[in-house]
Amino acid sequence: MRATGIVLSLVVLLSAFSAVAAGAANAVTGWTTVGSDRARPLDESQGLATVERPSGTSIRYTGIGTIDPGLAAKGWNHIGDPGSAKGWYVEPYQRDDRGAKLFRVEAPDGSRADYQHALESWEANNNSFAAVSPDARWLVSGEWGTMDRLLVYPMPGVAATDPGQNLPYASAIRLDHPVRDVQGCDFVSATRMMCSSDDPDGSLFGTTKPLLQVDLSGPVSGSDVTGHVTSLGQLPLQSGCSGNFEVEGIDYDERDGTLRVVVMSPSVCIAFDSKTWRFRQG
Repeated sequence: MRATGIVLSLVVLLSAFSAVAAGAANAVTGWTTVGSDRARPLDESQGLATVERPSGTSIRYTGIGTIDPGLAAKGWNHIGDPGSAKGWYVEPYQRDDRGAKLFRVEAPDGSRADYQHALESWEANNNSFAAVSPDARWLVSGEWGTMDRLLVYPMPGVAATDPGQNLPYASAIRLDHPVRDVQGCDFVSATRMMCSSDDPDGSLFGTTKPLLQVDLSGPVSGSDVTGHVTSLGQLPLQSGCSGNFEVEGIDYDERDGTLRVVVMSPSVCIAFDSKTWRFRQG
């Protein structure tokens, strides 16, 4: 082998070793990385949800390519991380003005309805995610920026059944530690949520892009509960490109305990090596 070939091989090996080392250094506490799947930027770049129904189980993704054109034409031009429980499936939409948030709800029988929530005076217009409580009675959503709360609404289609009526704010999860740029949350039990944060700053928990665990003082309801926030470390940031990664949505699959988190790669690599990471506890 020529010297140039040896040097090239060493560079490749060192790059591979660096990627593995980075992955090990950034491993999240309490969860083991078990693999990853490519995340397509058009239709898998915002989030995902496992939908379990008697007819079968599917994993549903959202992305800019899944935005309903009819809703976009009416101003709802952003879709967030969806949520699901007991066969119900919810997609969160937002708009750029101070207009209502919208939740597109699909019932276990496949029928759909759109519910609108008029913003409270203090509420940000962001509608980053939808997390359905395990009993499918409550819907949790989140705003953007630095926040000390998550918002709770009656579950549309279950506890609120008239799409023509405003979906009211019900209560909050009062966090004991501020969080920043939370892109998705999902319940792993009635009193524990896992959340993915796209925090680019790192000053809140000592690391950027953390996986967060939120332990609730009780199941969500029409009254406020507190949430104890713990950072479990930085999510994997691995790509052939350097630059700014974007952490997106999260899902917990009750069938086998798999936690999935979407991480979009920087620059042109967003089209080639963005990933949905898979974790299991242990």
